[in-house]
Amino acid sequence: MTGILPTYQRFINGVPVPSISRRSFRLREKYLIISVLLTFGIVWLGALFYLPEFKSTTSVNDSVYNVYKRIQKAGPELLMPPPLAQNDVGEFPVVGIVRHGEEGDDPHVIEDRNRLRAKIDEDMGMKVLERPQFDVAPSVSSSKGPSKPPVDAIEEPAAGNNAAGRDVSPSGLKSMNAVSKYVIPPLDANADGSIRNKRDTVKQMMRHAWNNYKLYAWGKNELKPISKRAHLTSVFGAGDLGATVVDGLDTLYLMGLMDEFREGRDWVAEHFHISEIDSDLSVFETTIRFVGGFLSCYALTGDTMFRDKAAEVADALLPAFDTPTGLPYALINPSNKASHQYHWAGANSILSEVGTLHMELTYLSDVTGNDVYRQKAQRIRDVLHNIQKPDGLYPNYINPRTGQWGQRHMSLGALGDSFYEYLLKAWLVSNTEDAQARVMFDEAMQAALDKMLRVSPSGLSYLAELKYGRIFEEKMDHLSCFAGGMFALASTTLENSQSERYMDVARKLTHTCHESYDRADTKLGPEAFRFTGAVEARAMKSNEKMYLLRPETFESYFIMWRLTKEQKYRDWGWDAVEALEKHCRVDGGYTGLTNVYHTSPQGDDVQQSYFLAETLKYLYLLFSDDSLIPLDEWVFNTEGHPFPVRSKNPLYRAYEPDPNDNQL
Repeated sequence: MTGILPTYQRFINGVPVPSISRRSFRLREKYLIISVLLTFGIVWLGALFYLPEFKSTTSVNDSVYNVYKRIQKAGPELLMPPPLAQNDVGEFPVVGIVRHGEEGDDPHVIEDRNRLRAKIDEDMGMKVLERPQFDVAPSVSSSKGPSKPPVDAIEEPAAGNNAAGRDVSPSGLKSMNAVSKYVIPPLDANADGSIRNKRDTVKQMMRHAWNNYKLYAWGKNELKPISKRAHLTSVFGAGDLGATVVDGLDTLYLMGLMDEFREGRDWVAEHFHISEIDSDLSVFETTIRFVGGFLSCYALTGDTMFRDKAAEVADALLPAFDTPTGLPYALINPSNKASHQYHWAGANSILSEVGTLHMELTYLSDVTGNDVYRQKAQRIRDVLHNIQKPDGLYPNYINPRTGQWGQRHMSLGALGDSFYEYLLKAWLVSNTEDAQARVMFDEAMQAALDKMLRVSPSGLSYLAELKYGRIFEEKMDHLSCFAGGMFALASTTLENSQSERYMDVARKLTHTCHESYDRADTKLGPEAFRFTGAVEARAMKSNEKMYLLRPETFESYFIMWRLTKEQKYRDWGWDAVEALEKHCRVDGGYTGLTNVYHTSPQGDDVQQSYFLAETLKYLYLLFSDDSLIPLDEWVFNTEGHPFPVRSKNPLYRAYEPDPNDNQL
């Protein structure tokens, strides 16, 4: 008996082959294994003490960590991130903000990860809003070298004010280049508690709009709040220009939402590059939203990054002004610098577009010292001033090659509106020094009111549209509802023969616009409303029944409240807030409506960038103290971005050449 367990024998050609014992190696094999181990040991020790990466550290743990960091940077998904360390006050660093000089995760990978997590949470019924994560890098100036990095511009919020959306005072922003910043005035201790609650409600609306844009469309232009994805067919197309970021920044600042302002500021510094956009952009829209938005933030904070970004955008638009008259084409491709007109306008440019660049370009020249922008704006002004105007009116179409009017269609609504607004506001922001602008405004408004102002059978005043000097349509656009505030400003800023008439028109037009809201089932106003027969202040066509989150009526409420202190304007504004919350708020943000006359209207699935720039800003200011952006020191551009008044507001920040810079 050889054993309990069977044994197995290998045979080759019938001859048994001795088996190798499993219990030990032969002597030669032992020597070979020892030699291999010694070789690996020598190589490892040599790497430890002689390779540059390891020689630079005195600790094996540090060396391993450096290797870890390099691997993590090469492929963030290969390793889990190291645990966060607590700071001196026992807090963890704010997720998504990496201080200057530190390494961080690839922002694109993290954005993708966040979107995936958001989708998973949505499918599980867990809609959790998370802060987007991205690295902070020094901003790059267009011509003056790099501006100070974010760490020099922004202080950390005090302990207890974290990323959960708590307010942080703008006093947390350090002054940059020894220039002061706008500090939000303290709230009136005697303010009505209900007014404070209404203002806080609007602030919460801003958080909801911003957080959902951040979660579902960060870096894109606009959000589709129902679909919870980016809106890629906006006026700026699919390019990553972050229109909602830029439009919303000054609103965040004025509301004291400094965490949100900070993350938007850092995105602009790192990711906004207009020259990389290879698609057509509207010269007008890009100017009022981007140049205007950046200049407003520069005025409020003194952060030169914003000034330089404004110049970067304006420089990208300049080729569109290369026409025989200096009137710009409507569209430009920043990448190849090709410019052309809207196909539906033929060879013509639009009055409201060529005439609504003056505030931004003039202010940009003042803060940069580069006069080319002012020259472009003034050339447009001179053309419009010198051209013959039929019956004293400005048609909506003009040919930039010939300098001649197109079809004789006149309106204070779409295609014409903001040209007249900027005549008044260019005079206001110049501290009444731009006399040409005020003269042009008064002359144009006298003709417009004589020809366009109509009164319905029930007594509602409205601004009709003209064609070849005759009433073309008995309708008023929602866009025209800014006119109440415009006429009120014109009345109270200069005493002349038209002042009394201006204020009377301001009250009546604002009342009519409110009626267009009040007569809708949703209590939100239509895109246009008509006065024909038995129909007054109501839309008739399907494309007129939409509400696109527009701000013009609320702008007039705000200005009329500031100038008259009549309680009805605040009451009307609060009615609008409740209507927005009831019909436009969805889980993913705020949507426009397709029909304001339905009790349960369908959303259009677009959160417009101007909803953050204007609509919520004007509603917030309506319930704020007059000391917050006082109207005698600030003037709003047509996108709701506040500009300081020259020589009156110390935050105007006019450029002063360096006396030590001796240039030939």
